[in-house]
Amino acid sequence: MAGQLDAEMNLAEVRRALKLSQEEIGQTLQINQGSVAKIEKRADMYVSTLRRFIEAMGGELEIVAHFPDHSVKIRNFSELSEKTRS
Repeated sequence: MAGQLDAEMNLAEVRRALKLSQEEIGQTLQINQGSVAKIEKRADMYVSTLRRFIEAMGGELEIVAHFPDHSVKIRNFSELSEKTRS
C-alpha cells in the first residue's frame, strides 16, 4: 500500500491511492459522499477535520514545522488527538 503513496499528495489522491471511495470515507465519518467531496476540495480547514479524514483512511496526522536547520513535531495537536479519543 505505501508504494502507492507519494511524498506529496492531496486528500483525494491519498484516498484513491488507498483504494477507498468517497462513500466509504463518508460512512466512517457519518457524512454523505457530497460532504466528502467538499472536504477534499477545501484548501483551508480545521485541523480536527483533517485529522478525522486522515483517521477515516486508516492514518494518523502529525503536524511538523520545518526550519532551515531542523524539524519540530508540534505537540499541541497530538494532545488534541489523545483528548478526543478518550
